[in-house]
Amino acid sequence: MSNLKDLFLERERAYFSRFAFLTENTRGRQHPCEPSDCRTEFQRDRDRILHSKAFRRLIHKTQVFFSPEDEHYRTRMTHTLEVTQIARIIARALSLNEDLTEAAALGHDLGHTPFGHAGEVAMRSCFDPTFTHYEQSLRVVDLLENDGAGLNLTYEVRDGIVNHTGKHMASTLEGIIVKFADRIAYVNHDIDDACRAGILTLSDIPRHLLDMLGQGHSERINRLVSSVITASSGQNEIRMEPDIAAAFDELRNFMYANVYTNSAAKAEEARAKDLLCRLYEYYLVHPGEMPPLYVRNLPRDGTPRCVCDYISGMTDRYAIETFRDLFIPKAWKGPSA
Repeated sequence: MSNLKDLFLERERAYFSRFAFLTENTRGRQHPCEPSDCRTEFQRDRDRILHSKAFRRLIHKTQVFFSPEDEHYRTRMTHTLEVTQIARIIARALSLNEDLTEAAALGHDLGHTPFGHAGEVAMRSCFDPTFTHYEQSLRVVDLLENDGAGLNLTYEVRDGIVNHTGKHMASTLEGIIVKFADRIAYVNHDIDDACRAGILTLSDIPRHLLDMLGQGHSERINRLVSSVITASSGQNEIRMEPDIAAAFDELRNFMYANVYTNSAAKAEEARAKDLLCRLYEYYLVHPGEMPPLYVRNLPRDGTPRCVCDYISGMTDRYAIETFRDLFIPKAWKGPSA
């Protein structure tokens, strides 16, 4: 058992691509800790994320549809698992560091607000216009998890988490894979959920996109993943084949126009934003009513930041229940006769 970690590291040197990030080259953790005899550093990061409270809360956080009663709709948790599986397939096919890829993928949305991107918009409105879920994810793993001690992750996993979206680019190929896997996952599973909800039918999607990318959910994912593997194989970059990339960008734009910003899926968005802003305003005035972690952080971070941390960590249902407890009057019950 004492040689197991060394065996893993030796396998990386022997079998990984020359473009892979070797675990032994990590820039390390923010705080020194005793190494494990049976796990590499990225394997430890994966396990720390899996066992975190923030990860467990993802199961009750919105992906697109607010607090769906139908359990077949995706949540932030199932999204994360789909991203992780896609990312691992790509990393394995390219002989890159699967452990690093998996850890970054599992942690990429830990800072997501309740009610999906509507919650992110609410925090920008009432807390800070620069608020983003990916920077909040880094804050969760650095400062909020483990009762404020943080998860003390490696630099490369943290880098993959904070650079998984937008124009940001991770410093490792493994981190960049997470960015591609995230888009492949959400565009395709959101099509599936939108069709289930009656918001879309496949006939609504431009025919040439389905012809290029595939008619069914699994066919499209396979086409996109295969394209990334084909275009990136033997290269020191992660990319898609140009024609597939162009079609995928068009499909993503179609989803933004027809589902993400203009559909029945967004019918409750204004109420969700208002609910979170009302909670923010309340705790701004009553910060002592927050859980102990956030109260302890007040002298260091200030009230607005701590209130944002608390609300961002809420699940959909907890935010609704908290709002109900604070603002909805309860029926009076007199003494029993």
